[in-house]
Amino acid sequence: MAKGKTTVFFCQNCGYESSKWLGQCPGCKEWNTMVEEPAVKKGNGGLGGSMSSRTAVPVSLGEVDLREDERMTTHITELDRVLGGGIVPGSLTLVGGDPGIGKSTLLLQVCRHMAADGRKLLYISGEESLQQIKIRANRIGEFSDNLQLLCETNLETVEQTIRKEMPAVAVIDSIQTMYREEISSAPGSVSQVRESTNVLMQLAKGLGVSILIVGHVTKEGTVAGPRVLEHMVDTVLYFEGDRHASYRILRGVKNRFGSTNEIGVFEMREEGLMEVKNASEFMLSGKPEGASGSVVSCSMEGTRPILLEIQALVCRSNFGIPRRQAIGMDFNRLNLLMAVLEKRLNLQMSDCDAYVNLAGGMRIVEPAIDLGVAMAVASSFKNRVIDDKTIAFGEIGLSGEVRGVSQASKRVAEAVKLGFTTCVLPSVNAQQIKEKQGLTVIGVGTVRDAIDLI
Repeated sequence: MAKGKTTVFFCQNCGYESSKWLGQCPGCKEWNTMVEEPAVKKGNGGLGGSMSSRTAVPVSLGEVDLREDERMTTHITELDRVLGGGIVPGSLTLVGGDPGIGKSTLLLQVCRHMAADGRKLLYISGEESLQQIKIRANRIGEFSDNLQLLCETNLETVEQTIRKEMPAVAVIDSIQTMYREEISSAPGSVSQVRESTNVLMQLAKGLGVSILIVGHVTKEGTVAGPRVLEHMVDTVLYFEGDRHASYRILRGVKNRFGSTNEIGVFEMREEGLMEVKNASEFMLSGKPEGASGSVVSCSMEGTRPILLEIQALVCRSNFGIPRRQAIGMDFNRLNLLMAVLEKRLNLQMSDCDAYVNLAGGMRIVEPAIDLGVAMAVASSFKNRVIDDKTIAFGEIGLSGEVRGVSQASKRVAEAVKLGFTTCVLPSVNAQQIKEKQGLTVIGVGTVRDAIDLI
């Protein structure tokens, strides 16, 4: 490395630092991700600084106080569920999502509810003017004077303001607009994002201020900036869904204070994001009656069972190679299930086009919907209608067996609540269902047993 060299190379994907350009990053093994940026001088308040002004003294494990921090509720039930019960004081939370998905709207609604509780909040925007924020606020509802607004992108000014005002919660919208004058690179670069996140982390842990950060995403759907950004924060939330559709799904992919399996369902309206209390009823709205290739299945998202409609369309192909397409589920999983149906039930679909869609826009990776997919495909192929009040769930193996799934009682209870009268499930789970609750429970051991019911 030449003497006096003031630039280094960073990986845009994982933040790996190198003194020279490399075609492949040694950290994440990605190609052509190294960019040259000015080197960051480490000092007080920079990378590696102390989180607080207290003297660092090691303590034994037995001296650590295990008291539970009191969480601050946002009064948005769906958000509190994803967070694990509310916002933890001194936590650093990252909210990512596509442009226009509703990140700023959701956080402004959080500020409105928490300010009504008498808490002091600070909303810092680097993308919008005070007038633009006011227009959105008028659409959402009435706001308390406990909410203060600041339009600023200079990180030093933001840090001084937080230290002076000492709010309970501070919102940074967005991290890609923040910059530090000591770093000559542009806002949003690897150096700026990493330094800004580090400073905000020190403020959150040292002052006990909960900080919510808005982060933009790349075309691949991940948060823009170095991968170390997600490692530094306590919680990472992703907003999913089509910006032109009415529904939004908030999913936790990292949470040091709770489960990462929970999701929250919202609907975008003129007055802001509204909670969808009954996600199953919302997903099943508009389901056709008396149509072949339509089956209702159940998937568990954390502790919440969600009923969804599986639609299948199987028709003869006019081309030499039949077309297969899956929306909302793994494409390879669909090919596997169709191969099982051909081998174990002798359903000749090798010359048929097959399309499977999970209505409502949900993306499901749980294998518990295998039985529903298989029954929907067979229903469309045979043109046999499955009763509208029937629900099916279970995992299918390569030999055609139907394996048990977890939390079957919760899935059955959700079906009873929505008025279903028949439930097709693995026989091992059917033995565990003690109370039928007016629901006819049919246990099946193989996929042939399930298809014979059609």
